[in-house]
Amino acid sequence: MKVIVVGGVAGGASAAARLRRLDESVEIVMFERGEFISFANCGLPYHVGNVISERSSLLVLTPEMLKDRTNIDVRTRQEVTAIDREKKVVSVRNLDSGASYEESYDKVILATGSTPVRPPLPGIDDPDVFQLWTIPDMDRIRGRVDQGATRAVVVGAGFIGLEVAENLRERGLTVDMVELMPQVLPTLDVEMSQPLAEELMHEGINLRLGRKVVSIHRHGDEAVPDKPGKVIHVELDNGDEIEADMVVLSIGVRANSELAGQAGLPLSERKGIVVDEHMCTEDPDIYAVGDAVSVTDLVTGEPAQIPLAGPANKQGRIAADNICGRDSAYKGTLGTAIVKVFGMTAGSAGHTERRLQAAGQSFQKIYLHPASHASYYPGASPLAIKLLFDETGKILGVQAVGRDGVDKRIDVIATAIRSGLSVYDLEELELAYAPPYGSAKDPVNFAGMIAANVLRGDSDIVHVDNVPENALLLDIREFAEVELGLLDGAVHIPLGQLRDRLGELPKDKLIVPYCKLGLRGYLAERILKGAGIQSANLCGGVLTWKQFFPDPVVATPAASTLETTPVLHASPTASTTDVTRRVDVTALQCPGPVVRVRHEIEEMAPGEVLQITATRAFRSDLEAWCGSTGNALLSLQEQEKTFEALVQKGVASQAASGGLPAVSSGQPESAAIVLFSGDLDKAMAAFIIATGMAALGTKVSIFFTFWGLNVLRKDRPPSVTKDILSRMFGFMMPCGARKLALSKMHMMGMGTGMMKYVMGKKNVATLPELIQQARELGITFIACDMAMDVMGMQREELLDSVDDVAGVAKFAALAKDSGTTLFI
Repeated sequence: MKVIVVGGVAGGASAAARLRRLDESVEIVMFERGEFISFANCGLPYHVGNVISERSSLLVLTPEMLKDRTNIDVRTRQEVTAIDREKKVVSVRNLDSGASYEESYDKVILATGSTPVRPPLPGIDDPDVFQLWTIPDMDRIRGRVDQGATRAVVVGAGFIGLEVAENLRERGLTVDMVELMPQVLPTLDVEMSQPLAEELMHEGINLRLGRKVVSIHRHGDEAVPDKPGKVIHVELDNGDEIEADMVVLSIGVRANSELAGQAGLPLSERKGIVVDEHMCTEDPDIYAVGDAVSVTDLVTGEPAQIPLAGPANKQGRIAADNICGRDSAYKGTLGTAIVKVFGMTAGSAGHTERRLQAAGQSFQKIYLHPASHASYYPGASPLAIKLLFDETGKILGVQAVGRDGVDKRIDVIATAIRSGLSVYDLEELELAYAPPYGSAKDPVNFAGMIAANVLRGDSDIVHVDNVPENALLLDIREFAEVELGLLDGAVHIPLGQLRDRLGELPKDKLIVPYCKLGLRGYLAERILKGAGIQSANLCGGVLTWKQFFPDPVVATPAASTLETTPVLHASPTASTTDVTRRVDVTALQCPGPVVRVRHEIEEMAPGEVLQITATRAFRSDLEAWCGSTGNALLSLQEQEKTFEALVQKGVASQAASGGLPAVSSGQPESAAIVLFSGDLDKAMAAFIIATGMAALGTKVSIFFTFWGLNVLRKDRPPSVTKDILSRMFGFMMPCGARKLALSKMHMMGMGTGMMKYVMGKKNVATLPELIQQARELGITFIACDMAMDVMGMQREELLDSVDDVAGVAKFAALAKDSGTTLFI
C-alpha cells in the first residue's frame, strides 16, 4: 500500500509517524511545500521574545531525522497541485526547479492546514509588514527587531497577536495593539477579557480596541535616523495614525482547502473539507486532518472550523488508524484553548455566551472568584471563572482568567464536558488537594455547587448586566472594604449586623446583597430569605461588577518596579529604611487584606511607613483604598505572584506640598454643627463640611433638631404607637434622607429629580452616601430629644447609627469645647 501525505507539521507528521508504527511495509511519501515538516509553531512568538533562546528547539523533526527513524520519503519544497481521483495520481511541482511530475497513490491524507488572512489593504505588501505562521516568518520578525526596530503595531488581539505583542514588549519595543472587536481575545466573552486588557495596559501595551486599520503607508521624506527603512504610518478608521518601524498582522486564518475543492470533494459553508468521524472524505481513499477540515462542535453537534494543534495531532492519528484497518473515531472538538498574557492566563472550552445567544440556545451562567489554592497558603491569587450550562445541568462552556491554576480548572471542566458530566457531577469530583495546589473544595467543585444551587432553587442570582430596575443593592462588606467605594445606589449593612438591622430594608423591593466575591452575598441572601425578604445574590460580587464596568487604566512602561503617583505626596527620601511596620497579607482571605492594612495604619502615627506584601490581585484594592483614605502609596514593586508596597500614613511633607505646612500630628480640634434644616441641599452642605473636617482629623459632632431630624429618619420606619397629632406630623414630613426636597426650585419634584441626576453625572455623592461616609469617619450623631417630642418622633424611627438622644445642654457642652460651631 502506498500512502501520500500532503502537508507536514501537526496533522500530517503525526499521521505519517502513526502509519509507520502500525505498518512497517506501507510506502509513505510526504510532500511539504515549505522547508520544514515538523516544527513547534506555537513556540514561534517565544523565540522572537528570547524566551526560547535556541531556534533549533522549535524543530521537532527534520526531514533527515524522519527518514532515518521512520523510513518515510520526505520531499520538502514540493507542492501537490492536483488530485486525479480516477487515475489515483497526484500532480506535484518542485518549487525550487519548477519541474512537475505525477505520483500514484492508494490512499491520500490531506493535511494542508490553514493560511493567515492578509486583507487587501493599501500598503499591505510593505516589507516591514509581517505575519507569524512559519519558521521563516519568525526569522524575518526577529531579524527586524535585531536590526533596531523600536516601535511595532500588532493588528489583531487573538491568541497569536497577544503572544506577539507580549514578546515584542519583552524585547523593549513600544507596542500598539489594534483590534476590530471592542475587546482583546474575542474567543472569550467581553467581560472575561477585561482582566487581560488591564494586564496588557499595566505592562505598557497601548490598546486600540474597536478600531480598524484602513491603510499602511510611508512618507518618503521621513527617514528614521540610524535605522533601516522609513517610518510606517498605520492609519485607523477614526483618522488616527500610529508611527511604527514594523507591523505584525494576526487577524485570523482560512482553511487551505482549494486542493480538495478542485478534486471535487465537498466543502463546508466555511470552506472546511467535509469528513466523517473516521476523518475520511466523500472519497474512501482520501482522508483529511487538521486546520483544513470541518469538525463537529461537541456542544451543539453543528459543523465548526477550529484550527488548533491538539485536535490536528489527534485527527492525524485517527486517519492513520482507519487506513490500517482499525476502527478509530474523532467525536468532535470543544475548542479548548489557553494563552499566556504576561502574568495572566486565560483559558476556555466549549461555547461562550455570545455564541450561545447567536445560536438561539437557552442557557444559564454563573461567575465565581475562588483562590487558585488554599488562601491561607502564601501566593494564592483569585481566579475569575464563568460557567455556562442549561436547565438540565449540561455544561455548555467555561472560561477562566487568573495568574495561577487556570489550566488545571479548564482541563478538568473540558474533560467533564467531553464525558457528558453535569454541573451536579462537578460538585462531587474528587480532585487532588494540598494547600500549595488547591483547596478542599476546589474551584471546580465550587462552580458545580453554585450552578447546582441555582438549578435546585436554593439560590436566586442577579447578574451585573441585568440588575432589575426596582432592586436595592445591599453592600454587606466590612467597613474597611466599603472605603474602596460603594456601588451606585447601594446601601451598606455589614453581614455581621444584617440580622439585627433587617427592619431598615424596604419590603417592596428585591434586595440584592453583594460582597467582593459572591460568597458572603449568598450568605446574606439566605438570611434575608429566612426573614421573608425577597432577595437574590449579585453573582460574582464586586469583582464581576468591575469586569463589566472597569476602572480606567492607563498604559504604563513595563518594568519590574512601578512607581505609582502618591495620593498625598510623600517625602522624596522615603525608602525601605524608613519602614515603621511590615505586614504580609498574602495568606489572608477576602476581606482580610484590606482590613489588616487598615488596622495596621490605625495603630501608626501620621508620617510613618507601612511595608505591605500581598498577592498581585490586591494591587487595585490597595490603590483605591489609599486614594479614598488619604494615605500615600509611595511605591509598588511587582514580582511574579506578589508585590511589595510602601504606604505612608496620611500626612503630606512640606517639601512635596509646595512649601505648605504639613498636617499637624497633634490632638485634632473639634467642631459642632447644628442641622436645623430638612432641605436636601442644606443637609448635603452640612455633611460635606462635616466629612471634610473629619477627613483632616477634626472631631465632629452633628446636633439634629426640628426639621433636621428628618435626615435621620429611616426610609421605612417601624410601626410605633403614637397619638393622632404625632401621626399627622409623621405623615406630612419626609421619611428619610432619600425623600428630602430642595429648598428652592423643587417644582413638584422635578427640580429635585434634575438636581439628583446632575449630581450623579458629576459623581457627587448622594446624601445617604454622605451619611455613611460621616459614620465611617467617626462623626457623632445626636438627636434633639425636645424636638423629637414636639414633632412626635420616637427613637425606633431613627437610624440605628444615631449615637445619642439628648438635650440642648449636651450640645452646649460640645460647642463650648469646639474650635468651630456652625448652624445650618
